[in-house]
Amino acid sequence: MKKDFYAMMVLVLGIAGLSYGQAQNPECMTNLSIYAEHAKVKNYEAAYQPWKMVYETCPGINKANFSYGEKILEHKIENSSGAEKQAFIKELSSLYDTRRQYFPKNYTKAEDITDKVNLMYDNKMISDDDIYSQLSQAFKEDRANFDNPKSLYLYFSSLVDLHGAGKKELQEVFDVYDDVTEKIEEENEKYLKQINVLLPKEEAGTLSSKDSRRLKSYNSYSENYGKIAGSIDSKLGALADCENLIPLYQKSFEEKKGDIAWVKRAVGRMFSKECTDDPLFRKLFEAQLALEPSASAYLYGGTLKAKDGDNRGAIADFDKAAELETDARKKSSILYKAATIARKFSKSQARAYARRAIDANASNGNAYLLIANLYASSANECGSTPFEKRAVYWLAADMARRAGRVDPSISGRASQSAASYQAKAPSKTDIFNSGMAGKQVSFPCWVGGSVTVPNL
Repeated sequence: MKKDFYAMMVLVLGIAGLSYGQAQNPECMTNLSIYAEHAKVKNYEAAYQPWKMVYETCPGINKANFSYGEKILEHKIENSSGAEKQAFIKELSSLYDTRRQYFPKNYTKAEDITDKVNLMYDNKMISDDDIYSQLSQAFKEDRANFDNPKSLYLYFSSLVDLHGAGKKELQEVFDVYDDVTEKIEEENEKYLKQINVLLPKEEAGTLSSKDSRRLKSYNSYSENYGKIAGSIDSKLGALADCENLIPLYQKSFEEKKGDIAWVKRAVGRMFSKECTDDPLFRKLFEAQLALEPSASAYLYGGTLKAKDGDNRGAIADFDKAAELETDARKKSSILYKAATIARKFSKSQARAYARRAIDANASNGNAYLLIANLYASSANECGSTPFEKRAVYWLAADMARRAGRVDPSISGRASQSAASYQAKAPSKTDIFNSGMAGKQVSFPCWVGGSVTVPNL
C-alpha cells in the first residue's frame, strides 16, 4: 500500500528524473509534497524547512528541489540581513553549483555560471576580475546557452572597467564587444522571427490567448536585448572612436593583414564608427577585397563612393552586395543602406529599396522608420489644401508604429517618431471643421495611395 501511495504522489507532482532509492524515503516524499504545495502559492517562508530537509537528504528526487529551491532561497535572501543573509546567499550559490550534477538535461553550464555571478553581483560580493573571468569561461565554453541579457552586459562592462584600471588591452575590449553584440543580434533575431509569425494573426484578430502571451513575452525579450545593446554601446563609448581605432589597427595592420577574421572585424568597426575618411580604411577594405571578395566588400566600396559624392555608383555597389549576400538579415541591412543613399536624390527609389529591405527581413524596423520619415518630409508636396498636406503624417505615424511592432528592440525610438508625426497630423478640431471624418484623402505625389480620415 505504501508503495502505491508514494507512486501516486510521484504522478500527482509530475516528478521527472526520480531516483528510485530516494523515492523510498517516506520523509522525503512527504516533505516534497508539503513544500511543493507552499511554493505553488508563493508561500516561500513556509516552504523553506521542508524544502531544506528534502534538498539535503534527497537532492536528486525531483527537479523541484532546484527550481522551487531557487525561488525559496531568493525570498529568504530578500527578507534577511547580515550573517543570516550571507548564509542564504552561500546556500543558493551552492545550489547553482550542484543542480546540473542531478539534472544535466535541465540546466546548462552557462546558466549555472551566469546565475551565480548575477547573484554575487547583486549582493556586491564579487570583483570585476572574477566577473570577467567566470563569464568569459561561460561564454567561451557554452556560447550557445549564454543568452542572459544582464550577464552579456556584465561580461562586457567588467572588461571595460578592467581596461580602465590598466589590466586589459584595448584589442580584447573590441574582440569581446564584437562577440557580445553578435550574440545579442542572434538572440534578438530568434524572437523577431517568432514575433513576425504571430503579428499577422494579431492584426487579423485571430491570435489565441496562448499565442497572445507568447507574443507579449517575445516583445519583452526583444525590448530587453535592444536596451542591453544600447547600454553596451554606451559603455564602449569613446574607446571606439576613430582616435583609438586608427592607431590600434595601423599598429597591427602589417602583422594581421592576412588574417581575414581580423581584417573583416577591423573594417566593420571602422565602417560602423564612420572612420571611412582615413586612408587606413581603404587599405583594410582593399585587403579584405583581395582575401575574400564578398558582399561586405562591395558594401564598403559603395560607402567610399558615397563619401566621394558618387551616390549612383554607391547604389550600384550596394546592388552587387545585396546580390551576393545569402544571409537575409545582412541582405536587408545592405538594402536599407542603399535606401539611405537613394533618398539623397529620389524619395520613391529610397522607398523601393526600403521595401526590398523589408521583403528580405520582415523585422527590419529601421526600414519602416525610413519610409515614415520619407512620408513626413513630403507633407508639403502632397495635397492642395493644408488639411490634405498634413494628412500624410497619418501614413508616417502608421509606418513608425509598424517599425516598433516588427522590431520591439527599437520600440522606444519608433514610439517617439510615431507620436511626433501624429501630433503634426490634423487634430480632431481640424477633422470636424473640414467635414472629412471617415472620408479618404488621396496623395497625387510620389507617395501615392490614400488614407482614411479617422472618425470623430
